[in-house]
Amino acid sequence: MRILLIEDSLSLRNSLSLGLEKLGHSVDLAATGPDGLSMALLGSYDIIVLDRMLPELDGMAILKALRKRRMETKVLILSARAEPAERVEGLLAGADDYLSKPFSFEELSARLLSLMRRGGTNCINDQITINGLILDIQAKSFLFGEQAISLTPNEYRIVECMFLNKGKVVTSEKLSEFISGSYDHISKNAIEAHLSSARKKVRACGATLPIKSKRGFGYVVVEGDEVNT
Repeated sequence: MRILLIEDSLSLRNSLSLGLEKLGHSVDLAATGPDGLSMALLGSYDIIVLDRMLPELDGMAILKALRKRRMETKVLILSARAEPAERVEGLLAGADDYLSKPFSFEELSARLLSLMRRGGTNCINDQITINGLILDIQAKSFLFGEQAISLTPNEYRIVECMFLNKGKVVTSEKLSEFISGSYDHISKNAIEAHLSSARKKVRACGATLPIKSKRGFGYVVVEGDEVNT
């Protein structure tokens, strides 16, 4: 899922970005209202996480500008204002959800999953299907038809990261961070070994793992006939 996070607090922006990327999401960051609005208008995002109180241009003004242009991107507002009237104002202005500060990362993640289920993203009912291969994010399972494909934890994390970023190039550095976090490192050779093992397991079930190397850039998921080219 591609997320735009518009938040002026550096510490909160960095912590949320790190947590969301560990879950496999692609996150772009903006620290001011004008930058956030410009990125929201030019980019293609599944969800915008929008701080209500921003320098130069506040979150409500950004939300109203997006809705005025008939942009249907889902918007989750973050705000220190927890009064019912403030929440109602945000929702009536076109927000899809409203989360009061302080909040736990687990609650934010759950709210995003809930928004994902409402449609408009690649993930439906926590499952992603590509070329007949089914990744169940909640069950942490990988199947081809009714055949379960037994992946190691690292193999599964690589597949999960790639499926969540379908159509986007993912660097080996990002895969390493997704597997082990920001305080450890998985080499490119180790990633290649995990991918090779996963490919053999998928082939044994009569399918092809749709993850291809893009020389000099990283890895990308391909669909249809491209997977065999």
